[in-house]
Amino acid sequence: MKTTKEQADQDIHDNLVDNLQGLLEKNYDAEAGYKKAMQDAKNSQLKEYLKRQAAQRGEFATELDREIRALNETPKSSGSMTGKLHRTWIDIKSAVSGDNDEAVLEECIRGEKASVEEYEEKLQKNNFPPQVSNVLNNQLDRIKSTLNTIKGLEDISENWG
Repeated sequence: MKTTKEQADQDIHDNLVDNLQGLLEKNYDAEAGYKKAMQDAKNSQLKEYLKRQAAQRGEFATELDREIRALNETPKSSGSMTGKLHRTWIDIKSAVSGDNDEAVLEECIRGEKASVEEYEEKLQKNNFPPQVSNVLNNQLDRIKSTLNTIKGLEDISENWG
């Protein structure tokens, strides 16, 4: 039987791992979402940008995987059912939209806004160890930068031909 302190330590550990696993899963979803968006985009420069974003989210997943392994836990290996449903929604929206690139960018914006909210919520509600906090804050900054870039791309996408 565990002491109260041992149980509290285990609960803190489990909460930390659960939060990291959730973010890992979301990054798998984002990586797959960017790959899907890249397939749907028409503009070659946009395709290349989306490819880079998919790679970045793959890097984020690798960083989170490393942090989970450092806690002696096994990382999740794939995304969520919600992410799969979102990619299906992108398929439907792209099929009915007259401007695929704009529809793709709108979905990327929606996804990145959700990522920013999730990272901010987890950072606010949890007391992560400094190393984990640094990784998450760095990723959050990069997601915010991506969100701003995509918003700018959406504004100029109407001029693409």
